[in-house]
Amino acid sequence: MTDPIDKLTGGGKKSEISYDEAKELARHDDPEVRRQLASRSDIKPEILYYLAEDPSPEVRLALALNEAAPRHADLLLATDEDQDVRGGLAAKISNLAPQLDPEEKDRVERMAYEALEILTRDQVTRVRQIVADTLKDVAQAPPDLIRRLAWDVEIVVSGPILEYSPVLTDEDLLEIIEHGTATGRLSCISKRENVGETIVDAVVATSDEEAIGLLLANHSAQIREETLDLIIDRAEQVESWHAPLVARPALSERAAMNLAQFVAENLIENLVTRQDFSPEIVSEIRATVAERLEKTDHPSTGERADAAEPSSTPLEAALEEAKRLKSTGELREPFLAAALEEGQRELVVAALALLSGAQPIAVEKCFRKKSTKGILAVVWKAGFEARFAERLQRSLAGIEDEDILKAEKSGEYPISEGDLEWQFELVEGDA
Repeated sequence: MTDPIDKLTGGGKKSEISYDEAKELARHDDPEVRRQLASRSDIKPEILYYLAEDPSPEVRLALALNEAAPRHADLLLATDEDQDVRGGLAAKISNLAPQLDPEEKDRVERMAYEALEILTRDQVTRVRQIVADTLKDVAQAPPDLIRRLAWDVEIVVSGPILEYSPVLTDEDLLEIIEHGTATGRLSCISKRENVGETIVDAVVATSDEEAIGLLLANHSAQIREETLDLIIDRAEQVESWHAPLVARPALSERAAMNLAQFVAENLIENLVTRQDFSPEIVSEIRATVAERLEKTDHPSTGERADAAEPSSTPLEAALEEAKRLKSTGELREPFLAAALEEGQRELVVAALALLSGAQPIAVEKCFRKKSTKGILAVVWKAGFEARFAERLQRSLAGIEDEDILKAEKSGEYPISEGDLEWQFELVEGDA
């Protein structure tokens, strides 16, 4: 008797299977036989539909990935109990999005849209993420589904849509900026290609330092001269804006002169070597810098011109202490909790930076900006429990209790590991 696997694979070349043979193989005891059957494109739809309720998740996954599967099988698999099956279906059916229409009259074709709609609401983040990653740059994707993904609470889902989707209108983006400024959303919008002036102004109005910095670094963003002047007026205290401001294309001469008042010496050099400024303006910039240095070298009466510069900042000193404590094995949660009680802010920040691998200044900015998800990500990366992250939000960042992201009852972090990784990358990028 021919081995069923050989019959299905033909030793590498598939042989033709009759309807009756397929029916028999669909009930075979060996799940591998049924899996091979579910992956074939030459099987009658009713037999493939039968396999949609197979007890083996591997069989159902093979069917979910099979482009020949009937639409009513896809609709059934969209609510499958196995997340890998739903994830496989999401990868396949999202590619059909340009052909899908919620108003489709044909019941069979409408089933594909309904299956995709179910997947955009899936309780498992990874499933929704697969849909978002597939649809992020599809111009013909159904607008309703794109808007739902753009509002998703998980940044790994909403982020790709907000950054890339051509389906989102300015009205969609403005609504999200107004009501959905959860950590990371504004930053994704700021990175969009050719962000328009209206969207730029709305982002700047939020005063989100990270999002504005990304706008400045996005050379396709259409920033009005008045808006850029407004940013420069606030930029002296926001060091992360300095480099992208100096590198902005079409920088006005007035803006360049204002930047020369406060940016670092290496950035001044970048400013004066730009090819779009006249020699006269370059000379004025150099004169402005010289005057600034003169004031620094000869402070006004009452200031100590001969005061010695500190050898290190408090945060740098704390980092050295954190390194010593780590070498002795003392850098544990009870020690940091005690340091927190004693008001040793720099030491706690430095310890979190050291253990997580982030730059201390990036961690400091994260706490200063009261970034709840960013704080969770740093504490998670440092190897501490979610409840300690909850405490740090309150004690170190001064976040109000109702805004704190609290640990689950089980003690787990309240956001997924994928989101934590994403948030940690955002924190690192703020160094």
